[in-house]
Amino acid sequence: MLINLLFPPRCAGCRAEGPLCCPRCLGAFGPPLPVPVSGKGPPVFALSHYAGTGRELVLAFKERGRRELATVFGALVAEALPALPGVRPDEFGKWWLVPAPSRRAAARRRGGSHLVGIARASGASVAPILAFARGVRDSVGLDAAARRANLSGRVRLRRSGLPPPGTAVVLLDDVVTTGATASACGAVLAAAGFRVSAVLTLTAARSTHPPG
Repeated sequence: MLINLLFPPRCAGCRAEGPLCCPRCLGAFGPPLPVPVSGKGPPVFALSHYAGTGRELVLAFKERGRRELATVFGALVAEALPALPGVRPDEFGKWWLVPAPSRRAAARRRGGSHLVGIARASGASVAPILAFARGVRDSVGLDAAARRANLSGRVRLRRSGLPPPGTAVVLLDDVVTTGATASACGAVLAAAGFRVSAVLTLTAARSTHPPG
């Protein structure tokens, strides 16, 4: 196409001409590794560190308009789901993903929930049933206690599009820092009768540990 001749595709990670995400940058993501987080909640797993290439690709997707990366991240999520310890599809062979919510202002700026796009691209069953109430601040710069206080009582359940009662779900997020979002969302889902088998994040802003 003429547009590709004038503006050759570039890797969203390293900016090299070629595919949307070159093999070297894609190599920054691996199998899901456990992430130690404080507080109660489901086990948390990440596919990469929120640094270097992993961080660059997440930011390109979230903040720089590279929404076509949903297909790349969706494929990574689809590959990771069967590798999550203790996580199984439902009786019909469906994996259920619940995207973590975004603040309304952020979702409007990005043209919708970026995590819903990833979840749908993974081929799993998607239940975008969580939302933030008014008053949730941007969590950048907040410590663990402030993040928990910021979310306390401000994660709500939407009553439309709920999975079947008792369904085991995986919470999907793009980055885990303190685990406050995972804990708050997991508590709301558990109170509604869903079992959160795990939290799967693209990246972790803290150390990941190999199992064992």
